[in-house]
Amino acid sequence: MDETFPDLGSLTDLELKDVIRQLTEEETEISYRRRILHGKIDILRAELVNRLRHKHDDGEVMITGEDVQKLTDILAHRQPQDAQ
Repeated sequence: MDETFPDLGSLTDLELKDVIRQLTEEETEISYRRRILHGKIDILRAELVNRLRHKHDDGEVMITGEDVQKLTDILAHRQPQDAQ
């Protein structure tokens, strides 16, 4: 399907069903990709928590809330708050 939305009045019932099918498939693919990305973010956050626990147990300086926010911004592909 083209990037532009079709003229709905000019489409047959079969063509409308095909457009619905195409868009539904696209939405399914995007949803799957989003779930994969959320899973990766969860894994990265779990690793960060694990590292923090080890640092705390070893008496090292732990990261700040600002550091966690920066990581969250990076993972969410946002600009850091101080750069906005």
